[in-house]
Amino acid sequence: MYAHDPLDRSNANFQSSSGPSLDRLCGNDPSMLATLARARLLIDRQLPILILGETGTGKEYLSRALHNYSARRHANMVSVNCGSIPENLIESELFGYQRGAFSGALNTGMKGKVVQADGGTLFLDEIGDMPFAQQTRLLRVLSEREVTPIGSATPVPVDLQLICATHQNLESRVQAGAFREDLYYRVAVGIVHLPPLRLRQDRAWLLDAMIVAESHGNANFDSLDSETRELLLSYAWPGNLRQMRAAVQYACAVKGDDTIRIPDLPANLVQSATSMAASAPSSAVPTIASARPPSQAAGASGNIQVAPLASLSAIANGEREIIIRVLSSRRWNISAASRELGICRTSLYRKLRELHIPHVRDMGSDVLLGPDR
Repeated sequence: MYAHDPLDRSNANFQSSSGPSLDRLCGNDPSMLATLARARLLIDRQLPILILGETGTGKEYLSRALHNYSARRHANMVSVNCGSIPENLIESELFGYQRGAFSGALNTGMKGKVVQADGGTLFLDEIGDMPFAQQTRLLRVLSEREVTPIGSATPVPVDLQLICATHQNLESRVQAGAFREDLYYRVAVGIVHLPPLRLRQDRAWLLDAMIVAESHGNANFDSLDSETRELLLSYAWPGNLRQMRAAVQYACAVKGDDTIRIPDLPANLVQSATSMAASAPSSAVPTIASARPPSQAAGASGNIQVAPLASLSAIANGEREIIIRVLSSRRWNISAASRELGICRTSLYRKLRELHIPHVRDMGSDVLLGPDR
């Protein structure tokens, strides 16, 4: 996640000669501390690890930190984004090919990413986007511990640590027939969930640490004024750590003196934060009256409130409230809401199903109504 990451620069909290560090990722959030303690146990046993989390939560950063912590840290870590390679090229990229295997092949052949990771770590980012046909070949690699390059009759043995990541719900993908069930059980031996930034208790610590890192050791750097700090800590951060890092980099680049103020922040962030604050009701439970179709609009004192669901955890209910608030502020325009939340339309629709949030056409459903409806 963090190419040229400010968290990797020289400072007391974050510098590590071996690269990304698990300690720098966890901050002081209790849930993150527990998550990373479990991740350490999994990597010590060299079990396949599946990292789950929203876009921008630090999945790639965690994978590199785990590699640096593991017994394979002196060998290669090879990363593959399964969603960015064209379907007609992913087989040769992953498994390699022999000389003359197909028209246009290199005269020397090519080692695939799997063979390149031999002795080290193979990181498959967005594995949920891997084409179904290549899932079958990957399953064979994992079960047989060998790979056969295209055009070769001789398999090549491989020994590697597998780490996968995705923002998708792979169980739902399995049920939809888009992901192999047997492959899912191969890659999901050890599941690690990264929480979204809005649910972490160490947001202030992370924000300050990023600012200190971006200041390049400037001892006179005064950080944030109180109004700016309040805005940033109350913001939902739909893009998570990646969005926070980008905002800090921008603010540090354009600030007029040693203090970051609201005018120094990205304009779209300030607009989004202001919009969300304005749409939030005074009570702890958000209202969604503005989201109802015109034919069902409530009166001035007839706001419908979102009732927490007993079937969901407190964390899930908190996420549900945030999504409903954003949808309400965007008048249930899925495209606009997905952009503000920093996720794609497909992911937002999936969240609606998982968190029992009906679409605007179902706004009269009892699932959204509190006991005083």
